[in-house]
Amino acid sequence: LTPQTRESRTDKEISQLQKRIREGRNVELWLDRLGWAFVAKARESFDPGFYKLTEQCARAIETRNPQSQEAMLLRAHVLQNLHRFKESETLARSLVQQRGLSFDYGLLGDALMEQGKLRDAVGAYQRMMNLKPDLRAYARAAHMRWLKGDLEGAIEAMELAVSAGSPSDAESSAWVNTRLAFYEFQTGRVDEAEQRCVLALSLQNNYAPTLLLQGRILLARSRFVEAVDALENAVKLNPLPEYQWALAEALRAAGKENKACEVEAQLCQHGASSDPRTLALYLATRHQSSETAVRLARAELDSRSDVFTHDALAWSLAAADKLTEAHSEMQRALAEGTQDAGVFFHAGIIASQAGQSVDAERWLRKASELSHLLLPSERNELQNAMARGAEKTAAVVANPQKAFSSGPNTARKTQPKT
Repeated sequence: LTPQTRESRTDKEISQLQKRIREGRNVELWLDRLGWAFVAKARESFDPGFYKLTEQCARAIETRNPQSQEAMLLRAHVLQNLHRFKESETLARSLVQQRGLSFDYGLLGDALMEQGKLRDAVGAYQRMMNLKPDLRAYARAAHMRWLKGDLEGAIEAMELAVSAGSPSDAESSAWVNTRLAFYEFQTGRVDEAEQRCVLALSLQNNYAPTLLLQGRILLARSRFVEAVDALENAVKLNPLPEYQWALAEALRAAGKENKACEVEAQLCQHGASSDPRTLALYLATRHQSSETAVRLARAELDSRSDVFTHDALAWSLAAADKLTEAHSEMQRALAEGTQDAGVFFHAGIIASQAGQSVDAERWLRKASELSHLLLPSERNELQNAMARGAEKTAAVVANPQKAFSSGPNTARKTQPKT
């Protein structure tokens, strides 16, 4: 019941609910609503401490009713946001068996999806959609389609989510508009993506995910000074490694090397606790502390075995010169057909390092088609890798005898038939 010191709509709602709880009537009901108000505050402020307050609400309900399904749902939601997906799945399955509400299936689908169990997640999301086709169901359907490589289907579903938005839930409306803007950005409709970011910010002022995407779009357009402004604001609101990495790239591109180094130092100092997967990717990309990157990615895989965690581990293993393991993990990252520039870029580089020229060319070409989604340093490395590949191809054309020879006396045996 700690007093709220700010004056946002959510803060006022929290204060009103706290007052009702102190009055002592219908305490379980108001504790449940207070818990969800703290969830809303956590999403708005990007302060995970509010999830701890949500957990306290759940505990307070359980002292009055140990079998409370409302408390179970709150607790499962907290576990989900703390990336304890296996524990969240256990509670979600209990809720589905006991009552099977739409949000129960959504929670179960989220836990399964984060663990890479996409087929089961699709089943849970479909039950959610059947029970209550709303913004949350449409947004999950869109994300699942995107993960499976269906970008146009993702756009279609996210447009439904946007149309189902409500002014009473501005944060959710801003989120789905931001996600739709990302899909538009991926298709190359950059002007539409920028306009949608403006719309999202009109719904939720200074919304960090939108500012991050806005900064990435400006980076792609080489508008580096504007990108720095957007990303500095984003980092102030949500200082996670993903945000800091993008800001450092923008600062460096704008010629502010010292500031870029300062941001990267903060990323390395706090990234292991706030987002170990992104820190692993960063270290592997910068060729720093590759063994630390592998350790962080392996630990993340214990609880979060989705496409992007397999990608992070593959990239970290490659940085540590463990190419056989890297190739195996990368096949898992590619298995679902996710159209992601970073995954394709990593797959191409790993294939190239392993001497798999055909695969390297294929994945690097696919990364090039989405290169506007990459950070500037990644785009530079992609261009260098493609140039090296082109040089090798030119060498083969110029001297096929030498290219296919494995030694001075074996050219006749190893040269393929024409």
